[in-house]
This record gives sequence, C-alpha cells and structure tokens, in this order.
Amino acid sequence: MELDPVILSRIQFAFVVSFHAIFPVFTIGLASYVALLHGLFYKTGNHAWERLAAFWVKVFAVVFGMGVVSGIVMAFQFGTNWSNFSLAGSNFLGPMLSYEVVTAFFLEAGFLGVLLFGRGKVPEGVHLFAAIMVAVGTFISAFWILSTNSWMQTPAGVELVNGRFHVTDWSEAMFTASFPYRFVHMALASFLTGGFVVAGVSAWYLLIGRDVEANRKALSMCLWLLLVLTPVQAVVGDAHGLNTLEHQPTKVAAMEANWETQSNVPLLLFAWPDKEAQENRFEIGIPSLASLILTHDVNGVVPGLKEVPPEEQPPVAFVFWSFRAMVAMGMLMILVSFVGLWLRRGGRVYHSKPFLQTLRLMTISPFIAVLGGWFVTEAGRSPWLVYGIMTQAEAVTPSLTGWMVLATLIGYAAVYAVVFLTGAYYLTRVVRQGMLAEEPHHEVEQPMRPLSAAHTSLEADSGRVIGS
Repeated sequence: MELDPVILSRIQFAFVVSFHAIFPVFTIGLASYVALLHGLFYKTGNHAWERLAAFWVKVFAVVFGMGVVSGIVMAFQFGTNWSNFSLAGSNFLGPMLSYEVVTAFFLEAGFLGVLLFGRGKVPEGVHLFAAIMVAVGTFISAFWILSTNSWMQTPAGVELVNGRFHVTDWSEAMFTASFPYRFVHMALASFLTGGFVVAGVSAWYLLIGRDVEANRKALSMCLWLLLVLTPVQAVVGDAHGLNTLEHQPTKVAAMEANWETQSNVPLLLFAWPDKEAQENRFEIGIPSLASLILTHDVNGVVPGLKEVPPEEQPPVAFVFWSFRAMVAMGMLMILVSFVGLWLRRGGRVYHSKPFLQTLRLMTISPFIAVLGGWFVTEAGRSPWLVYGIMTQAEAVTPSLTGWMVLATLIGYAAVYAVVFLTGAYYLTRVVRQGMLAEEPHHEVEQPMRPLSAAHTSLEADSGRVIGS
C-alpha cells in the first residue's frame, strides 16, 4: 500500500504544532497575569495577591515545561520532513528562529529561575522584575514566531533565485501585510485563554468555599478583563478577515464555502461542502450576511473557490467547520462575559452556582477557539507552504517515504500522550492543593525543579488538600 509522504507529513506537523500551540497561548496570558499579581502585592502589601501569584506561578511552571518539551520537536521536523523548504528558506528562517531563541527564550528561561526559586530569597522588587521579564519574553517569542509564519502566509521582501529565498528587504519580510493583524489577534487570544482558565479555576474554588477572599479578587479581575477583550477580539477578528480577503481570497472562500464569485453571499450556518463536485450538498444560511461581514456592504462581491483550479483549493469542509468552531466559541465567550457583568449587581456573580459551573466548563473554550483559528490559518493556505510561491509537495523532503512518516507519527503520538498525561497529573495536583495555608512570605522549602513545586507545596499544605 502506497502512503503519501506529503499528506502524512502535513498530518504529523499538524499534530505536533496543535499539541504545542495550546501551551504558549496559555503561558503568554498567564505570565502577564502573574506579573500583575506581583505588582499588586508590591504596591499594596496585601498577601492575598502574593498567595495568588505563588499559586499561579506553579501552574505556569508546569505548562511552560510542557510547551518547551512539545515545541522542540517542531524544529527537527523542518529538517526531517521539510528539508527542501528549510534549504530554500534558510536565509530568512535561520536568523528569525535564532533571534527568537537569543532574545526571548534565554530571557524567559533566565528570569523564570528567579521567579520560581527566588521567593523569600531576593528582594520583592527583584522578584517583580523577574515576573515582568518572563512576561516580556513570552511576547518577544510570539513576535518572532508570528512574524516568520506571517511571511509564509503573505510573503514579501524576498526573491526566489535558483530555488533559494534571498532577503531583499528585512523590514518588509518581517512586517508583512498580515503580521499586525495576526499578532494582535493572537495576543488577545492569549489574554482570553489565561483569563478564562483563571476564572474557571477561581469559580471552582468559590463553589467549594475555599480561599474565598483571594479567589473573589481573581474572578472579579478576570471578568472585567474578559468583558473588555471579548468584543475587542471580535473587532480585531473582523479586521483580520478583511486583510485575509485582500491577500488570501481563496482561504476566505473556503471559510465561507463559497464556490462562485458573486454578490449578496449568504452567511452559511450549516453546509456540506463537496470539493469533488465543486458545490455544497446542503446549506442553511442568512441571506447577504457574508457579503456584509466580509466587505461591509450587503451587495459586496466575495471571491469563489472556482477562481483557482481544484488542485489549488484548500480542504474546504475542514476549513469551513474549523472557522465556525472558532466563531462559535468566540460568541459564547462574549455572552458569558456579559452575563458576568449582569450578575455583578448585588454580588450574585460570586454565588450563582449555574454561572460558576459555566465558568468551569468555559475553561476549554479558548483552546478550542485557538485550535480552530490555527486550523483555518494553516489548512486554508493549502496547497501552498509559502503562499503563491512554494507548494507543500515542493517543500517536502525528497527521500521521505510514507511509511517513515507514519512510523514517526505513531511515535510522536505515543510520546506526547505520556507528556500530556504527566502534565495533566501535575496540574491536577497543583489545582487541588490550591494556595498554601501559611503566608507565602514565610520561609518554605524551595523545590529543586519546576515540576517539583507540585510535590513540595502539596506536602507543605497537606492539611488543606480538598478533593474535587
């Protein structure tokens, strides 16, 4: 049986990057939250902020570790599965990924040690500075990665000579047409992810009556953040969509399952796209709404998939439903945020069990939205790896066989299952043990490794462990 190495390499990289992406998008938002908590404690001296900071630092350490472990593999895949692309793009990719390591990863890793192990050992101002530097490092890392990926989406500032990309203008290559929209969209997604996770965990603690004062503060802060950022994200997403329509019209056509270039395009709530037949087998939509959203004109013309040959069309059904999953989660997040505002009257937001249970369930919603958006972004440009210039088939390693990719894919799945289960185990322990009973400024035993924080604090707080 013949196995297609291109398809399997795409599946393998999609699996690895999807597994990895959920960790940075969480740690970016959580790092800023931890820095804010340290800042509030430094300014007010209220130990509720310090205890919250100490707790969420433990969560950050575990998730950061999982992100590093899962992310290393992606760099190797550039060489093992996509060597033609690595060779062709080395003049741009090499410096960009190196800058990410030198300016961001070293910064994060260095100050993370102070943040994790410096509590009670360094002045509070130094501890706060370390927290800020870790947060800054996460955004610097996101800058380099999204700049590189945006170049693959909307390439600029390079010329292809004898199969090699040569940079003609670094500013154009780094700051492509899609980069500002994608960077802001991802930054907001990171804050929303951190906000909903913190809100969900705080809601659970309030349901069981644990550390009520501190978790009321945490929940209130998160709900104000979500109330502002959820609608802002919708506005940024709209601007991002207009930019995509301009530079990647085929991707937008796939997002809307629109086959013919036409005006008054309906917004499809449900459809069954059939790429082989070049039509939708079944659809339910709202007349003219897609044209209004995409062009801000009910009579606006939206490009169709038939503008390009079938072999240049992305997997329409996958992109169509991934986009709707992202949007559905976004609308749900906006709704929950405004319900939280309504429940603030009389302090009901802290006592409404249905709402607190909803917040617990909503902890997964930003991750679904992020993965849906990532699927749209990456699958939507198929079959191009560098949009309009290099296809995925041209980029794959020539000597690669389908069986080789399948074997490594199974291996990755097995290893990542262990990583995920181990990380989930530690996170569960951290959340169940909650905050330390004693004030964090007292001298406590410091862990020797980041993941040891779960064991150390559990032993120190064994009398306060409450099962879920």
